[in-house]
Amino acid sequence: MSKISKIWAREILDSRAIPTVEASCLLDTGQVAIASVPSATPTGKYDSLELRDQDTSRYHGKGVLKAVNNVNNILGQVLIGMDPIDQEVIDKKLIDTDGTKNKSKYGANAILAVSIATAKAGSLSAGKTLYSYINQMAAKFGIKAKEHIPTPIFNMINGGLHGAGNLDFQEFHVIPATSKKFSEGLRMGVETYMTIGDNLKRRGAIHSVGDEGGYAPNLFTNADAFEILVESIKETPYQLGRDVFLGLDAAASVFYKNGNYSIRDKSSPLTDDDLLEYYKTLNNQYHLAILEDAFQEDAWNSWKKLYTEMSEQLTVVGDDLLATNPERVVKAIKEKACNAILVKPNQLGTITETLRVISKALASSWKIIVSHRSGETNEWFIADFAVGIGADFVKFGAPSRGERVAKYNRLSAIEVELLSGRM
Repeated sequence: MSKISKIWAREILDSRAIPTVEASCLLDTGQVAIASVPSATPTGKYDSLELRDQDTSRYHGKGVLKAVNNVNNILGQVLIGMDPIDQEVIDKKLIDTDGTKNKSKYGANAILAVSIATAKAGSLSAGKTLYSYINQMAAKFGIKAKEHIPTPIFNMINGGLHGAGNLDFQEFHVIPATSKKFSEGLRMGVETYMTIGDNLKRRGAIHSVGDEGGYAPNLFTNADAFEILVESIKETPYQLGRDVFLGLDAAASVFYKNGNYSIRDKSSPLTDDDLLEYYKTLNNQYHLAILEDAFQEDAWNSWKKLYTEMSEQLTVVGDDLLATNPERVVKAIKEKACNAILVKPNQLGTITETLRVISKALASSWKIIVSHRSGETNEWFIADFAVGIGADFVKFGAPSRGERVAKYNRLSAIEVELLSGRM
């Protein structure tokens, strides 16, 4: 039985050149596991706290030396001698040591880095692939999932806070049919992504690339982005509505101000009911498969109305609404506000807490979407995590930029292993 000998951390950079935490876990067998955590823009008000130094002389105040020191001097110390396989005991120790509801004392970024590093160390100790180890761990929380590769949701066009001030809606998705093998879906996504780029060049829609790898073109309206997607898909061998589908992450909290929503498609601000009608129009025209964060995170009545009127036509996804928060998930189930959850471990702070939230969602037959964040590293943990819990979908961004591709490539490797029977 292996024991934890040492845990330490350092400050590294995420994909936006913003500091984040990397933690390492050494076992008495000599095995070492390394994990890094993502960060987000924006950080939701219901997320656990990312601890930042607030020292404006370094990284504009966004340094994480305090979180790193908390790992090196406190969190890592309390786990020495523990069995890395006891993830629930480890995570409880981390939570109790911090002692705050939102992990504000030592930082959710510090705590999650340690939680993931010990989970990886546990898989090494058990002699299992990480996804199989996660699958075994998930079963303890009532998640009776078969290991499989989730369907990717490709973020092809970026707007909102992930774009370049070009569009109000945050993400415009292309989603392969769930019947497709992952390798087929990945190819479809890449070929569509390339075609979108060519289409934008022909149009003279000067573009950059957003935080999550999707194009950030100069377009007049949000609907223009859907037109680009539709036209591009027509230029591929794939058929919209059969091979691939469209989705939208509105991230409505970002364009919600003074009680209304302002988008460039409409000349005047929209009420919640107006915005719902606009989504219905979009759905009638583009037949969306997924609609995420359609309203701001506290507009419960509007979420309920959306679910009642549209949930039979598309999947209603809660991200900012839920924040991977158990209390908000329970409320959303009771209120019938959505039927899918975007799972982000760093919103909560430990692996086992995240598994409990997933278990609650699955008990209500929700779809599970495991997601990256806007500030990522080349860490591929969430790819194995998604396979292990049997997630329906993954959202890793566009099929470009190293920190996104690392996760898609990891899923490709797992697919080969599963097909060959190696675990």
